[in-house]
Amino acid sequence: MNNNSLRLNVILFFTLAGIFIIDQNVKMLFVDGFRYYSECIDLILVYNKGVAFSMLAFLDEWLKYIQVVLVSGILIYIIMLKKVCFAFPVGLMLGGAFSNIYDRFVHGGVVDMVYWHCGFDFAVFNFADVMIDLAVVWLLVLNFKPKFCKS
Repeated sequence: MNNNSLRLNVILFFTLAGIFIIDQNVKMLFVDGFRYYSECIDLILVYNKGVAFSMLAFLDEWLKYIQVVLVSGILIYIIMLKKVCFAFPVGLMLGGAFSNIYDRFVHGGVVDMVYWHCGFDFAVFNFADVMIDLAVVWLLVLNFKPKFCKS
């Protein structure tokens, strides 16, 4: 394994593991009973059986297996791509994705907890969702501005 591949794998693994561990610990607070209510944001426990805005909930048990295949494909692709600049954002994305998939296997749905209702009602989401969104924006920037990605 050359130095570039080693760097990619280390960054990817530690980012993925870090996001997974942080997200699971935050979720356990809510599974164990923590709640907070305010005028704009409520921290509550919701189990999402679908994906964003509960879409695809009709797939029921199949959804988690479809997601495992898709996320594993992304992991394989990024390792084969061998671009270190993609390691951190993909680690953010995969850490969040694997954490949400883990929830589906353990809790029967994704543990969501942040409910924004100030001015408008928004979907209930979690830390993993924020990391996935951040990663998508980061990857779009890297793809549309290739000068930021030199490896």
